[in-house]
Amino acid sequence: MGKIASRVKDAGTSLKILTESGIVRPYSPVVLGGMANALRQWSTTPAGGFKTIALRMPTQVAIIDERGSLTFGELQERTNALAHGLRARGVKPGDGVAVMCRNHRGFIEASIAISKLGADVLYLNTAFAGPQLADVIAREKPRVVVHDEEFTGLLATADIADRVLGWTDGEAGDDSLEGIIAAATKAGQTGDLKAPSSKGRTIILTSGTTGTPKGAPRPQGGLPAAISLLSRMPLKSGWKCHVAAPLFHTWGFAHYQLAMMLGTTLVLTRKFDPEGALKVLHDEECDSFAVIPVMLQRILALPEETLDKYPLPALKAVASSGSALPGDLPIQWMDRYGDNLYSIYGSTEVAWASIADPKDLREAPGCAGRLPHQTVVRILDADGREVPTGESGRIFVGNSLQIEGYTGGGGKEMIDGLMSSGDVGRFDADGRLYVEGRDDEMIVSGGENVFPKEVEDCIATHDRVAEVAAIGVDDDDFGKRLRAFVVRVPEAEPVSADELKDLVKANLARYKVPREIVFLDELPRNATGKVLKRELAALEPDA
Repeated sequence: MGKIASRVKDAGTSLKILTESGIVRPYSPVVLGGMANALRQWSTTPAGGFKTIALRMPTQVAIIDERGSLTFGELQERTNALAHGLRARGVKPGDGVAVMCRNHRGFIEASIAISKLGADVLYLNTAFAGPQLADVIAREKPRVVVHDEEFTGLLATADIADRVLGWTDGEAGDDSLEGIIAAATKAGQTGDLKAPSSKGRTIILTSGTTGTPKGAPRPQGGLPAAISLLSRMPLKSGWKCHVAAPLFHTWGFAHYQLAMMLGTTLVLTRKFDPEGALKVLHDEECDSFAVIPVMLQRILALPEETLDKYPLPALKAVASSGSALPGDLPIQWMDRYGDNLYSIYGSTEVAWASIADPKDLREAPGCAGRLPHQTVVRILDADGREVPTGESGRIFVGNSLQIEGYTGGGGKEMIDGLMSSGDVGRFDADGRLYVEGRDDEMIVSGGENVFPKEVEDCIATHDRVAEVAAIGVDDDDFGKRLRAFVVRVPEAEPVSADELKDLVKANLARYKVPREIVFLDELPRNATGKVLKRELAALEPDA
């Protein structure tokens, strides 16, 4: 009886969340009938989700990018045409289609069309090197690779059966998305396709910061993911969202999925530019902004006169994920733009595990927030036992969003249905989660456990530090010590290594003081903003 009552309560909470966001609302019998038929055929895949939005709000603008705007009705017709064209090129249910596109309509249209064919979509990281791409393509064996023209050279060594250009600044030929859509439209092939027998998978690659990128198939259907996010973030139907985070990774992809339920207008630019992003937010009067933390850092580093040019009174939610918000960045942002910042903690494998809202970020800077709806997080010791509140341990997550395993085999450690996030953390007495670092980054210095993140967070509080990363290095006396890499705030009086060591010494134990501090012009990062620590490890201390 308890389980039944719990399921009823969960269903009631989910309905309340969907209603408050505007996903559930009254529609005419004709629209409701069409939506029911679409979901019966396509379920809540992108093919089904975007079809229901086209039925509900066909004239609502779906995408704004550098080529102009498209409505949801136009998006439905164009993706039908593209699906017909890709099927003519031999794509069938169960095949794989790789997409290597920046943030523009081609990414969205290719993704929806692939879903309509029941094929698997594999998202390639736009920052990968040629050998990485060749390895991933050789492992996953996609039938077609859709890529922007700028990546042609990077893909030169990959064994690709068929290529389609996702974006070209030149004339759109037959082997481009625009060319395929135009040809199918001219042939009258804009009608709905028959739903395939299989749904197809969405495969997102891990970041590859610690090795070869792995393929992580995400569960089909965006409703549980949407309910989870919306339980802790006030996103509403019909909002405009500037998605600056890469669409190919979990966080950008999440907002693409949300759009097919909320009817969000996705405002896209191919490349991020700090002032350009502010201009887009201001000119388009965007309601929300999907980012990775380094983007906020780069915006706030702009001159005051530049920041003052772009007031953002319409901005209601800034959704940040991909890495932790460093130092006092949350306070800086909210003091300028209001209490609209949300920090999402998770991983490619478990999606999101906790969300810090503005109240959390003001009251407990550095926390990862609280658990969203239908999410379980346990802190476990080395033997898999739950540790008391306040004690540190390995973070394990349970939700309906986690992957079942990698496409090449293997997966994250599982204990009692919960999946390891790969991090170490703790809960405080108020139920807030704190992430202390990667479980594989912990070092033992003089017999004491040290996590680089704690030291990074301390150094990041200095007002003349722009960015910081720390790694473990060998030490003759202590076994291991930390080496910190620091980017100074430009045009400020340069902070010295001794000043930063004194800062750590004043706030943390002496064994956590970095052995060396190396000053760099910038930290090496991948396209999702994660610091590439393997590249830092290869640098000499006097770099």
